[in-house]
Amino acid sequence: MFRNPKALITSLETVLQPQSHLCIQRFPVSGTAKGKGKDKTAPALKRSVIPKKKPSGGGGGGGGRNVATELAKSLEEACLNAPTPLRYLSQKDRWREAEREKLGLISKERQRELDSANGKTAGPPADEPFPMGTPGFDYISLGLVDADKIPKYDLTVEDGRRLAKEYSRVLMRKHRARQAAESTLLRLKKEAIEALPEKLKAAALVPDFTPFPANRFMATLTPPIEGYLDKVKEAAKRSVMKAKLR
Repeated sequence: MFRNPKALITSLETVLQPQSHLCIQRFPVSGTAKGKGKDKTAPALKRSVIPKKKPSGGGGGGGGRNVATELAKSLEEACLNAPTPLRYLSQKDRWREAEREKLGLISKERQRELDSANGKTAGPPADEPFPMGTPGFDYISLGLVDADKIPKYDLTVEDGRRLAKEYSRVLMRKHRARQAAESTLLRLKKEAIEALPEKLKAAALVPDFTPFPANRFMATLTPPIEGYLDKVKEAAKRSVMKAKLR
């Protein structure tokens, strides 16, 4: 304890005196993004900018890149804005579309729906032969099939119904024949396993999940036609040369 009260008061005054000298700014602070002003005397810093290469208009490479870029953009827009086969419209939107049709205003999507409903975009005209295969590489374009020799049929509705019933009968006959063949194979498999000795029968009952070899060709009922692939390649080359000459 302090015996002298004056000494106690003096020590308390020294401890509790305001330390305002610690808050005085003694050094200049550079301008920051926290609201402080920038130093006008400091030189302005310049940002390093990488110059962009301008495509040359006269060179062939620049034009090729522009064509490729435009083609990629058009392909991207065609994929993003591809028409849907069936549009979803609410009751209010359908009512608005019906009111626009009364005024003679038809949107492209509605016109496309009307054309598909009327059968305008169903396929090629009746007088033209239907392409059998990839367009441009079908049998008619490659010259393997003569379009004039293709038989033409004038079918009525009754003929179509009769052919549909006959086609259904043929499919049912094939299905039943397949079921009978599978049943026969299973029966023969069971008989073959029963005819094995006990040691081999236990091994035969274990299922084999070994994948089919990838280098094996698909089984065919008839042997491949000799030179058929060469004929198709030659016909494709002739078609490409005719297209270039046009």
